[in-house]
Parts: sequence; structure tokens; C-alpha cells
Amino acid sequence: MSTPLIIGAVFVAIAIIFIVIAVGSRKPGDSLQSRLAEYSMRETPATLEEIELSMPFRERVLAPMIRRASGFAVRFTPAKTLESTRHKLDLAGNPNNWSPSEFFGIRVIAAIALGGLIFFVLTLAKVEFFPNRFLFTLLFVVLGFMLPALWLGNKISGRKKSVIKSLPDALDLLTICVEAGLGFDQAIQKVAEKWEDELSRSFARVLHEIRLGKTRREALRDMSERLDVSDVTSFIAAVIQAEQLGVSIAKVLRIQSDQMRVRRRQRAEEKAHQAPVKMLFPMVFLIFPAIWVVLLGPAILQVMATNVPL
Repeated sequence: MSTPLIIGAVFVAIAIIFIVIAVGSRKPGDSLQSRLAEYSMRETPATLEEIELSMPFRERVLAPMIRRASGFAVRFTPAKTLESTRHKLDLAGNPNNWSPSEFFGIRVIAAIALGGLIFFVLTLAKVEFFPNRFLFTLLFVVLGFMLPALWLGNKISGRKKSVIKSLPDALDLLTICVEAGLGFDQAIQKVAEKWEDELSRSFARVLHEIRLGKTRREALRDMSERLDVSDVTSFIAAVIQAEQLGVSIAKVLRIQSDQMRVRRRQRAEEKAHQAPVKMLFPMVFLIFPAIWVVLLGPAILQVMATNVPL
């Protein structure tokens, strides 16, 4: 089997997996309300077949597949692994509101899809079953099972970076609101209304949990566990300690805000110091060869034209 055919099959399989994940993601619009509005405009009631066909592809095809695969995967998954996956989904911001069992179902589907596709391609190429076809199929089954986990890790990393980037500005607004006379809960509400990012949504969830009966201390600690960012953990610990000891929250917020500004400046300086090292590899492997070709290419051609041995 030719190498370009294998590479093409790999890229096609990976593209299919990401398309399935994208189609399976929830849309921000309210599909239920739009369907109800469509049915209310009808003069005759819709049949069961029309109702099923009007549902999106995700709910008609993908959701049943994910449920069946998740039911199969949960039987062989330890409870500790499911709990760890639940924590990772919380760290990623609960993408698409997937449960741990649904996420494992998606991993099983991705593994079967990628392995089946590469097996089909190798069969068309008439590659002998053992060991080449079997080993390649097994390799891509493992790869398909790991790709959703890598995607989830990327979501967690991106969410943490977003929280770290927006935390100093949020603390500044909290400090201004508290010093202006608002309570701490009202200041959190202002932050939740001001921006639309991961940190503001986390603050909005804290307020929602407080309204449902949680204490502020428990809601803030749960927020710290969901984000798992050291800066947020230190900020929440300082707020809880100030509340317990009766210290002015405005002073604590002012100190935390100054510290976060200093940390952000230190991170920027650290990245600036890392830039020359990161630029070294592109310069050596991409820029320098092009420069040598431009500078020495004409000279080499002239030497070759004069038949002078190099």
C-alpha cells in the first residue's frame, strides 16, 4: 500500500471524527421553541413521521448512537474513571452538556469509525490481513479512542487560559463595585453582566447556586474546583478567609487585584523571554534554508554551467 493513500485515509478519518463532534454539538438557538412555532402555524396536525424527520440530525441519528455506545462503554469502565472524566468535563466547562457515559460513548464511536475506515481502505488496497492490516487497524482504533480525550484536554487548557486572562479585569471591577458601596454578591452580578466569557459564566453560576440555597462559601469553593486555576483558588481562599475573620472585603479585593496585575505582567515577561527559544526552530529549519537557497543558488548554477567540479 502506498504511503500517500495511508496519509489520505488518516486525514479523512480525522476529518470525519471532528465533523461528527461538530454536528453533535448543541446550537445556541432554542430548537424546541422553533419546532413548536412551526407546528402552531399548521392547519392540520403533523404526523409522527413528520415530527421525527423535522428533528435535527444530531437528535435523530447521533444521539441514539451515542446512548447505545455509552451504555456499552459504562459496563467496562470503572467508577473511578467515570468520576475523573466528570471532573475533566467540569474543567472544560461541560461542553455540549455531555455526561461521562456519553463522552465514553463518543470515544467508542470514534474508535470504531476510525478503525473501520482504515480497515476498509487497507482492504481495497489488498493489503494482507496479518500483520499489516491487523496492526494498522488496531493502531487507528486506539488513535480514534484517544482523539476525543485530546480534544477535551485542549478545551480544558483553553478555558484555563481564558480565565487567567480575564481575572485581573474582573477583580478590578469587583473592587470598584465593592468600594462604591455594593455588596459582594451584587458586585459578582455586575461582573457576570459585564462580560461573556468563562469567568463571568462561572460567577453567574455561583450566584445561581446561592439563590438555590448554597452558602457563598460552598459556591465559591465549588467554583474553584471547577476552574482549577491557581489564581482563582488563591483569590477565593482570601475572600473566604476575610469573611470568616471579619476583614474588609474591599481591602482584600484591592490587594488581590494588585497581585493579579503583577502576576499578569510577570507572565508576559516570561513569555517574552521564551520567544527567542521558540523562534529558533522555525529560523533553523524554515528561514535559514530559504536564505541559503536564495544566496547560494545562483552561484551553484553558475558553477555547474562552467563545468567546474565542486
